[in-house]
Amino acid sequence: MKLKFPGLKILDRYIIRKFLGTWVFSIAMFVVILVVFDYAEKVDDFITNKAPMSEIWLQYYLNFIPFFINQFVGLLTFIGVIFITSRMAYNTEIIAMLSSGESFRRLMWPYFLSATAIMLFSLALNLWIIPRANEPRVAFEQTYVSSTRAASMTYAPNIYRQIGPNTYIYLRNFEGQDQTADFLAMERYENGLLVETLEAGDVVYNEENSHWNATMFIRRQLSVPDSLGGMSPEVFTRGLNLDTLINLNTAELGRVDRLIKTMSIGELNDFIDEQQQKGSDMMAVFEVERQSRFSYPAAIFILTLIGVSLSSRKVRGGTGLHIGLGITLCFGYILFSRFAEEFAKGGILPPSLSVWMPNIIFAAIAAWLYVKAPK
Repeated sequence: MKLKFPGLKILDRYIIRKFLGTWVFSIAMFVVILVVFDYAEKVDDFITNKAPMSEIWLQYYLNFIPFFINQFVGLLTFIGVIFITSRMAYNTEIIAMLSSGESFRRLMWPYFLSATAIMLFSLALNLWIIPRANEPRVAFEQTYVSSTRAASMTYAPNIYRQIGPNTYIYLRNFEGQDQTADFLAMERYENGLLVETLEAGDVVYNEENSHWNATMFIRRQLSVPDSLGGMSPEVFTRGLNLDTLINLNTAELGRVDRLIKTMSIGELNDFIDEQQQKGSDMMAVFEVERQSRFSYPAAIFILTLIGVSLSSRKVRGGTGLHIGLGITLCFGYILFSRFAEEFAKGGILPPSLSVWMPNIIFAAIAAWLYVKAPK
C-alpha cells in the first residue's frame, strides 16, 4: 500500500506557527537571560585576565550559545508544547477541532512536523556544530576564567593509558606545549603475567614521525614459564637514544572525557574504533557519548507526544497545572537519563541499553497518556 501524507491545512499551519513561534521565542529569551547572568558572573575574570572583547563575544559566547541551547532544547520544546496546547484546550479550541471531525491522531500531525524540524536542528548541533564549538570555548575558559583554569588542568600529573589489549603506559608530568614528560614506563602482560617493561626519563614526542625519543632507557624481559615447564631467562637491557613508535598520540593524554566532546560524529566513530583495537577500558564512556548524541534528539518526539496528550484536556487549573505537571515529568526524564549514563559508565548496564532506557520508559508513558487523551 502506498503511503500518502496529508497536505498542510489551515489547522496544520496554525499549530505549526504557534508551536515553532513559541519555541523560537523561548529559545531567544533563554539565551538572552543566560548570557546576561553568565557575563555578570564572569565579568571580574574577564577584566582581571584582560580578555579581549572580540574574543569574549566571538570565541566564547558565539560557541557558548549552541552548547546551552542543546542542553535545554528538550525542556523548552516540552514547555512550548504544553503551553500552546493547554491554551488551546482552555479556549475550547481542541474540543472544536475534535468536534469538527478531526481525529486526535490527525491533530498530532503538525506537532510531529514541528518536532521533526527541532529534532534535526538538535541532531545537527549534537553531531557537528557543538563539537566544533566546544574546543575554542573550553580554550577561552582555561585562559581567561580563573575558576575553570584552576579547576581543570589540561594534563594530569600522572597519566595512565592502555595502548594495546595487554599493554599499558604511564607518563609523569607531561607538558603539552613542548611535548615532553619527565618519565615514561610501559608494561606488557601475557596471561595475566608481566612479561616486559620499558622505562625512560626525559622523553620527547616527535610529531613528524609519531615516535617517542629519550636519551636513556631500560628494558626488562622478565622470567616467565615456558612451554617445557621451565622458566625463560630474564633479559636486562640498558641503552641510549631511545627512538620508538608507541601506539599513543598526545591528543589522548588530556582529559579524554573532554576530548571526545570536541569530535564530530565521524571523528568520534574513528576514535572509538581505534580505542577498541587498543582494548581501552574506557569504551563504556565513549559509547555513552556516541549514543547520547542520538538519544536526546529522539526524545523530542516522546516529549512532544507526552506534552500534547497531557495538556489537550481542559481541566481546572488550566495552563499552570499542565506546565507544572509537564516540568515535573521533563525533569524526571533528565534526572533518569543522568543516572542511566552513570550506570553505563560504571559497567552496571550495557551503554546502548542504558542510554536509551529513559526513552523506552517515557515512550511507554507517552503511549499510555495518548490512549487516555480526549478523542
